[in-house]
Amino acid sequence: MADGIELEVEGLTRRYSPQVTVGPISFEVRAGEFFSLLGPSGCGKTTTLRCIAGFETLNAGVIRLHGERLDDKPPHRRDVGLVFQNYALFPHLSVFDNVAFGLKLRRVAKAEIIERVGRILRLVDLSALADRFPAQLSGGQQQRVAIARSLVLEPSILMFDEPLSNLDFKLRIQMRDELKSLQRRLGKTTIYVTHDQTEALALSDRIAVLSHGHIEQIGTPDEIYERPTTSFVAEFIGSSNLLPAMIVERRGREVIVETERGLRLRSAGDDDAAADGAEVAVLIRPERIQIKASGAEGTPGHNRFPARIVAVTYLGDDLRLDLELAGSQVLQGALKNAGAARDWAPAQLVDILVDPADLRLLRR
Repeated sequence: MADGIELEVEGLTRRYSPQVTVGPISFEVRAGEFFSLLGPSGCGKTTTLRCIAGFETLNAGVIRLHGERLDDKPPHRRDVGLVFQNYALFPHLSVFDNVAFGLKLRRVAKAEIIERVGRILRLVDLSALADRFPAQLSGGQQQRVAIARSLVLEPSILMFDEPLSNLDFKLRIQMRDELKSLQRRLGKTTIYVTHDQTEALALSDRIAVLSHGHIEQIGTPDEIYERPTTSFVAEFIGSSNLLPAMIVERRGREVIVETERGLRLRSAGDDDAAADGAEVAVLIRPERIQIKASGAEGTPGHNRFPARIVAVTYLGDDLRLDLELAGSQVLQGALKNAGAARDWAPAQLVDILVDPADLRLLRR
């Protein structure tokens, strides 16, 4: 086992039919790390989690915890705690008895059960609700009971299967922050499954982005967002303008590309960019597009083009602008809803500027 690595997944494969297969998937999770599996529905993230927990049987591959083989053990001997999407609380048991259930199955002494359950309930701020039943709790409180029920067993790894998806927006944000704070305090190694990009970016130390049963990219939140390696990752993480283009010239580290609509753009260059004539996709994040009044002074060296505002969409904190360039090339821009940004309106003529360093070239 590599130093600091707690969980190793090598070639994990779960085959449901010749047409439906998850894997092979390989990744490592470091001790104390918050590691997220992110992707759309049906990409294999929950299957991967269930294989680690022992609720799905591998067709191929190896899973190791602390360097020891895990995949040949039954679920109750894997030293992992799984928090389900629907929490799976026992409706006829109190909060205390829900949390104590696993300890009773393990025949832990009554005094120790009282001590451990009490300590965990204090940790998740549920001590005052110990005698209540699940139906008497809010969604956020039920989630904390489910987390406490896993934590009380003191597993090496805590795993979550989309635990916030059943909550309303404001509660989801609150519970997301509570979950991050709790994980940081405990230093507990955590694997988290979600389809919500914002959730993964806010919570994770590293993220594995999955598509069609395979990993597209593994990286820190900023690596995934700023330097996606595939068009799928670029489109799935955040908003994006992806323009089919061709490399037409190189000037040192600068790469000149031309889009299918005839727009020429200068990129600061990518070490792995293909040769001249190669087809690429140009990624421009909407928030990296600067919008100036037509003819106004801008930053020298930036890509600059005249454009017409087609539409302005109000999103509360932000404004989304649809911008039409020459050749009917349309880009989407994003501005904070403050000050002069509120003055932009459809049909206005503007100039847009993009720093060459903010362009990312992806292989097609």
